[in-house]
Amino acid sequence: MKTRNVTDLIYFDDDAARTEVLHETSQLFSQILCLQEAQGIGPMSDPAADGLVVVLAGEVAAQIGKGRARMRQWGSVVVPAGEDLTIRNASADPSVVLLVLAPPPA
Repeated sequence: MKTRNVTDLIYFDDDAARTEVLHETSQLFSQILCLQEAQGIGPMSDPAADGLVVVLAGEVAAQIGKGRARMRQWGSVVVPAGEDLTIRNASADPSVVLLVLAPPPA
């Protein structure tokens, strides 16, 4: 069994959003997204994988397909397979997001 401490993966870059793989298996993929200022990631999608987005810290603006929502710490949303996902930091404070995909991206 391999355990990891999420806080070991949290760091920010002034030039771009940071992503770090948390766990990856043949059935599941997870990564930590670290966003500050106006940084964002996306649009991205996978035609075969559903996604789960969980805000671990801060506040983000998420766009899934044509839907939009602001999410704060502990907020979550499912991204259906094939839908575009874009996430942007939505506050003056940094944000940390957990993204899980199953099955992993091809």
